Amino acid sequence: MFPASLNAELAAHLDKYAESRRTGLVFTGARGGRLRRNNFRRIWLRAVEAAGLGDVHFHDLRHTGNTLAATGGATKRALMQRMGHSSVRAALIYQHLVKGRDHAIAAHVDEQIKKVRLAEPSGEGPEEASGT
Repeated sequence: MFPASLNAELAAHLDKYAESRRTGLVFTGARGGRLRRNNFRRIWLRAVEAAGLGDVHFHDLRHTGNTLAATGGATKRALMQRMGHSSVRAALIYQHLVKGRDHAIAAHVDEQIKKVRLAEPSGEGPEEASGT
């Protein structure tokens, strides 16, 4: 599965670049051939430069996708399935990143407190309203 918002871009890529048969290659070389390890890096670097992305490694795409999945609430089992791993070691790396969301979680809780306080008749918190 992948984000539905990418459907149009994926369809456009498949129409323009991929081989037409069901088992055809999704990414091909300049002459339509299979990408090989010895020519992929050169093609990748040209694409990254053309997109103005700076120093982005191909593996960064996988890392970003798994990090987004983990911060979106993916379980260890779901991360393992997405990554094709049979052990939890790699999944734990991405789930560990979720711990870095403490600030975002605290900000969310803070917003909920503010909403409650604003909804109170006096606009003050319970302590101020009761005089304590």
